[in-house]
Amino acid sequence: MSGHTAKTPRLTDREDIARRLLRGSAKASFDPLVEIDWDAPVEDLWGMRPERVSLYGTHLWDRLTDAERRRLSRLEMASTMATGIWFETILMQMLVRHAYHNDPTTNHVQYAYTEIADECRHTVMFARAIGKLGSRAHRLDPAAHFLGRVFKALAHGPLIFGGALFVEEILDQLQREMIGDEEIEPVVRATSRIHVIEEARHIRYAREEFHRDWAARGPLDRAYSRIVLGLVTYYSATRLVHRKVYAQLGLDPREAARAARRNPRFIDSKTRLSRKAVRTLGSAGAISGPGAYFWRRAGLLGR
Repeated sequence: MSGHTAKTPRLTDREDIARRLLRGSAKASFDPLVEIDWDAPVEDLWGMRPERVSLYGTHLWDRLTDAERRRLSRLEMASTMATGIWFETILMQMLVRHAYHNDPTTNHVQYAYTEIADECRHTVMFARAIGKLGSRAHRLDPAAHFLGRVFKALAHGPLIFGGALFVEEILDQLQREMIGDEEIEPVVRATSRIHVIEEARHIRYAREEFHRDWAARGPLDRAYSRIVLGLVTYYSATRLVHRKVYAQLGLDPREAARAARRNPRFIDSKTRLSRKAVRTLGSAGAISGPGAYFWRRAGLLGR
């Protein structure tokens, strides 16, 4: 009797939150193929704010002309979108597995399917935007590609939603600051606006599901999850800018990647963009022990 009483409020709350998210999706969902003017020419504007560019403030940045700096920002934004596609494709498969093991008549599973539909549209939107920005979706290195396959196949609740929370939060923070900035390319502002509105619901869903599942895990499961989550965040945060981006601009890829990796401004930028996810996951105890090493190595916990 007492066990039933303890579980009922949590289950009711879960369904109420999912019901509100479903209602929000019905009121404010977008078809990017219709909402965005894909025929509009790309202007010679920024793809992201200059201080977010990986080489900002380095000796290589000083060598570039203003036009080359703007082009680099567009190519880096395209690369970030490609990394987003990589992870959202992984997330969609994990959400399908999550739904497969649960009751489809419940609101929280129906919202999982709704999010999958959103992510399908986002993937097409980002793919279109990458082409508009003059780039292509460069395939990630074999290690990241392989680990992505393993992660999507084996991840359970806390890893599904903890990983989603991190990637969605960092993109959300990056895009929020660009929506109203007229120095940013219109196609980037348009995709950012749609993504921010719809990702707000995804972030709420991921946060609720993560906390609910994490609380039910034992110490060994949590220890394992911390390490794997650290690896996921490391490979996501260190693959935002593909080396081929630098080659497209005529820079030496190895020299540029090394300069970006050591750039204190770029490290601080990643720290700032990830601070909400770090605060949420850290307060739950999901960033500690050996797993925290990977967060720190990726520049997500500051210096």
